[in-house]
Amino acid sequence: MKITIWGVRGSIPTSGPETKHYGGNTSCIEVSEDGWLLVLDAGSGIQRMNAVNNSANKRIDILLTHLHFDHIQGLGFFKPLFDSAMEVHIWGPASSSKTLRERLGRYFSPPLFPVHFRDLPCKLLLHEIENSLFEIGPFTIRSCYVTHSGPTVGFRIKG
Repeated sequence: MKITIWGVRGSIPTSGPETKHYGGNTSCIEVSEDGWLLVLDAGSGIQRMNAVNNSANKRIDILLTHLHFDHIQGLGFFKPLFDSAMEVHIWGPASSSKTLRERLGRYFSPPLFPVHFRDLPCKLLLHEIENSLFEIGPFTIRSCYVTHSGPTVGFRIKG
């Protein structure tokens, strides 16, 4: 299993000499094994993945811990969402108030973003998760609710 950290900041991306060591992007971690790719959170760091990931794999799984803006703000700029040959699975916490599609759709709509969720050309599949055990390719993933404002899950990943 290979892990690449693309962003670790909270709240807002930052730049400047003080961010040189750890970077200035918000939460995004890539986990890969045997050609499978998991993306943990889709903060501003996900944009850096666009430049280096030219994977022949046509499936990407994005696991969202929660839907605070610093954890999803890079989604609209993630190239695989705009590629009709890609299959993108987004896994996120279930909520008793609205579906994952409805909640993410608020971000993917004007005035926040010019492209509606329904108009993304990729094959998009959404999965609502609770305290669960599931598999994606070579990964076994356990999710469980954690204490944070709003529905939030943590993940344990075994390769």
